[in-house]
Amino acid sequence: MPGAPGVMTQVSWPELAEIVGKEHLGAATAADAIDGVEAQMVAEPGTAEDLARALRWAHAAGLKVSPRGGGTKLGWGNPPAACDLVLSTALLNRVLEHAWADMTVIVEAGCRVADLQKTLAEHGQRLALDPLWPERATIGGILSTNDSGTLRVRYGSLRDLIIGITVALPDGTLAKSGGKVVKNVAGYDLAKLFTGALGTLGVIVQAIFRLHPLPRESRSLSFSGAPEALNQLLLAIQSSKLTFTGLQLRAEPGSGRLDVRFDGTAAGIEAQVNQILQIAGSSVPSDAPANAWTAHQAIWEGAAPALVAKFSVLPAQFAAVCALVERAAAAQSLAWKIVVQSVGAGYVRLEGAEPALHTVLVTLHDELARMGGTVVALGCPLAVKRGLDVWGPPSDAQPLMVRVKQRFDPDGNLNPGRFIGGI
Repeated sequence: MPGAPGVMTQVSWPELAEIVGKEHLGAATAADAIDGVEAQMVAEPGTAEDLARALRWAHAAGLKVSPRGGGTKLGWGNPPAACDLVLSTALLNRVLEHAWADMTVIVEAGCRVADLQKTLAEHGQRLALDPLWPERATIGGILSTNDSGTLRVRYGSLRDLIIGITVALPDGTLAKSGGKVVKNVAGYDLAKLFTGALGTLGVIVQAIFRLHPLPRESRSLSFSGAPEALNQLLLAIQSSKLTFTGLQLRAEPGSGRLDVRFDGTAAGIEAQVNQILQIAGSSVPSDAPANAWTAHQAIWEGAAPALVAKFSVLPAQFAAVCALVERAAAAQSLAWKIVVQSVGAGYVRLEGAEPALHTVLVTLHDELARMGGTVVALGCPLAVKRGLDVWGPPSDAQPLMVRVKQRFDPDGNLNPGRFIGGI
């Protein structure tokens, strides 16, 4: 029957080939599998309209569809319950309109982040975010996973930067929300709903963003010390009138660093550096290393097997999280390191035996829930992932999320089972 993993469905693939073009439809390979779940075919529509028609065809055929951008975060979420068709946005890769005078841009979902930034830089502008793997990650992919990066502390998350969106719904409808005007609030805010939905409600095909100027200059400082002292300094910096564009704490066994970044004119940066030296007191900083602001990306690198999880807590709890991870990792003989942004979101990496990774992840789910925080396993061995829900226990919002899923994708055709609570 359609959607059964590993079972060929009796569908007319030539019909889909007529929609997207024969050259844009091919048999899936092992490289297209998502957490071990293999698809039958991969389609790469050349237009938003063709993508919508492909979705309508798949819906009528009862097929399960997994949207794909650059493929950098296909391992995030639970393994899909089934996948018949991978629907790629690779050919939807154009910057459609850069209204540099209005500081907005319209871009297709398959455009790689680095390519967009290069186009915007020609007019001294940028999309003020620094997500993971920008050379490969696409606009639709970072929106679906809500991946903003270190600049979020100054410019907000993707939900703050996006002002319009076009999505293809499972029934083939192309729905639009927002527009090119920054203060446009007409209609239901699909952009915020689809950001972070992991492709379970529809497929993002186009987005409109507000932009910011590229900084004239930038300088970063780094303080060393114990996580407890650095956490207090972080809170003091947050409470000040400093306009930093990055503030993060990095920790691993026996080492802690607090990084702060300032952008602007030379005189403005110098004034802010003088202020932060007064706040820091006896703590003397050094210039931060060039790779400090890619630490959230470097945390994915290292020995295997490993677990990378994203957590969210109050900034005042950073040191407590470091202590918790250190105790839990030591009890299971695991290596660990943490990088967390001052907005409260961070990553933890654990390396060691798979059973130990599972044990520590369960501990983190329980302990962070008691602290009022959350933890989600993003990268881990498949054996660990299959033994639990990577999102942790469902929250009180779960019933609402189920109703939203039923409203947009009542037949469960898009990425079934991958989101919170198996949505």
